[in-house]
Amino acid sequence: MGILDRFKKQDDVKSPEKKLEKKPEKQGKIDGTKKKKAEVRSFDPSLVPAVGKEAVQKKESVAKDAVKNAPKKVKKEDTKDAYKVLVRPIVTEKANSLGANGQYVFEVYPSANKVEIKKAIMSLYGVTAVKVRIINHRGKNVQYGSHSGTTKYWKKAIVSLKAGEKIEIFEGV
Repeated sequence: MGILDRFKKQDDVKSPEKKLEKKPEKQGKIDGTKKKKAEVRSFDPSLVPAVGKEAVQKKESVAKDAVKNAPKKVKKEDTKDAYKVLVRPIVTEKANSLGANGQYVFEVYPSANKVEIKKAIMSLYGVTAVKVRIINHRGKNVQYGSHSGTTKYWKKAIVSLKAGEKIEIFEGV
């Protein structure tokens, strides 16, 4: 292939006008009969009668709604991020009493925010969080003999779920 042929080939690839031009149809003979290739036709709504247009629009709107309302699949990557946000569920008497009201308590990483916590709950447990409240806990002062210091700071999240939804891990604990 010569240099000029390469330039011609690049021009053919770049120009969309040449792609749109119709090529003459080839007719082949099989068993002495001529057969034409099938033509691909695009949909023209102006050719549809008035009643048909409404039906087509309804079908399109129903299809769009079905796509919007389809359940989201949980990806493995999402659950990896969820485990980076949620440390552990907190199981205490107060947390159990909140569980009766559809509220669950988790220890979360100190850098996590409400949006990340909501997404983590959705991806791990498949329930939708309506409200997330966050509490920062300071570390307690401790003393071991002559050494003094503090325990680490941590963050607690209280997650409220939609009515009727529950997380099975907490039931019966």
